[in-house]
Amino acid sequence: MYTQNLNPTGSLAWSALIAAVPLMVVLVLLGVFRWKAQWAGLAALLAGLAVAVWGYEMPLGQALDSAAFGAALSVLLILWITFNAIWIYNLTVKTGHFAVLRRSFAAISDDKRIQAIVIAFSFGALIEALAGGGSPIAICAVMLIACGFSGLKAATIALVANTAPVAFGGMGNPVTILGQVTQLPADDFGAMAGRQAPLLALIVPFVLVGIADGFRALREVWPAALTAGLSFALAQFALSNYFSYKLTDIFAALVSAGAVLLLNRVWAPREAGGKVVAPPAVAGGSADASTEELRRAGRPDGSDSRADVLGAFAPYLIIVVLFSLAQIEPVKTWLLDGTTIFDWPGLDIHSAQGKPVATQYKLNWASATGTLLFVSGLLTMLVLRIGPVRAARTYAETIRQFGWAIFTIFCVFALSYVMNLSGQITTLGTWLARAGDAFAFLSPVVGWFGVAVTGTDAGSNALFGGLQLAAADQLHASPVLFGAANTTGGVMAKMISPQNLAIGAAAVGIVGSEGALFRRVFGWSVGGLVVLCVVVYLQSTAVLGWMVL
Repeated sequence: MYTQNLNPTGSLAWSALIAAVPLMVVLVLLGVFRWKAQWAGLAALLAGLAVAVWGYEMPLGQALDSAAFGAALSVLLILWITFNAIWIYNLTVKTGHFAVLRRSFAAISDDKRIQAIVIAFSFGALIEALAGGGSPIAICAVMLIACGFSGLKAATIALVANTAPVAFGGMGNPVTILGQVTQLPADDFGAMAGRQAPLLALIVPFVLVGIADGFRALREVWPAALTAGLSFALAQFALSNYFSYKLTDIFAALVSAGAVLLLNRVWAPREAGGKVVAPPAVAGGSADASTEELRRAGRPDGSDSRADVLGAFAPYLIIVVLFSLAQIEPVKTWLLDGTTIFDWPGLDIHSAQGKPVATQYKLNWASATGTLLFVSGLLTMLVLRIGPVRAARTYAETIRQFGWAIFTIFCVFALSYVMNLSGQITTLGTWLARAGDAFAFLSPVVGWFGVAVTGTDAGSNALFGGLQLAAADQLHASPVLFGAANTTGGVMAKMISPQNLAIGAAAVGIVGSEGALFRRVFGWSVGGLVVLCVVVYLQSTAVLGWMVL
């Protein structure tokens, strides 16, 4: 048995410094020394194990078992989701339907900068709302490549875009978990997050244009950026405050895409920021190869048949319908009936208060996001008339596409649970919570650290939701404000989380370039975090206190 000691050195500041070592290792190795993500992740895991065993006196067996527990969780929470999301995409590439989809998006605008907004921001938000995980990063990055962006730039745009929707991603799962952890109404947290996250939504499209074509391009396409950001922000605020936080991102994404579509009927940039170019053809190999080649190249008159357009959108329509059906209470209950929950063998962890720490593995194979995506892929096979042998071969190619990214994800999840179960993460949060009134400014930073380690906003809320509640109680502040700040602050770390960097790099075929990708997004991560810190601090004062529930 291991009982957590949150202050092993006797000085909370020194203990927090030691606890931060694994995080600093991965950030420095990626950002300064430009190591590949798999080796940076492994080095951070070894550093985390060393801190746990020698700094926190965690038994070696418990530390290694914690790492195994985290790695096992990553299979269902990340890999199963991402494999199936990219598999569906690869199926559409093989049949030529992805080229049709690209041309359909080009019908909205043939300007690459506006395409970046529609695909990465609006469409990415829809995928985040339904599937979450790393799926919007992976899917949107490869779609941007089809629009003519380089792999590195496409992954950068996809990562930065995956911010504002994350607070309500996975049908509002981060907010739901926050409510469960704090035992406060989740609707209140959703409403409060809806008074913070829209500020990011307003800014992000402008940033995407800057990344896509330099910030001078804003003089030409600012109406599209403003339309996408403002419509998304207003819809996100309205849905989260007056309807349902679980459906917030779905409607916000559709409203945003629709608003840009309407704008482009009456307006176009004076100077095109690069026409969308067709990607090189992918070898077909089916009996109907001529039809597939025609889909890739397009018809001589530039049009696509109605059947091809419907087939191109079919996989995503299937995903939307299937995930929506899975939220219906009787269906959800039926899917959850197949869930198996068991205590992870060998782990025996107690908190500093002496209470057992939950170390259960939840094998929700039927209701898991990855399973729903897999079923969507099977239905896609039927709709696009893809044979089982070809689909299986494509799935194997998809797994090989990830390569070292799989190892990176294992290492990062293992690190997050070593740090969590040894008490390192709680030490960092407790130290920040002692900042007194300044904690209102630092509250989003706690969530940011949580997502940097766990890779998910839901994981950060599960980790630090209770800490935010305790800090609010000590400072006589609003627990709803601090809880929501944990959620919105966390979204800015998703782009720098090693596992999401690995997913983005693998999706566009630049495995090993995670360090370069990290350096491109780190400044945006910190900049967005500072904005949220200022907003939350002002919301804790009379200046913006009227916004707090």
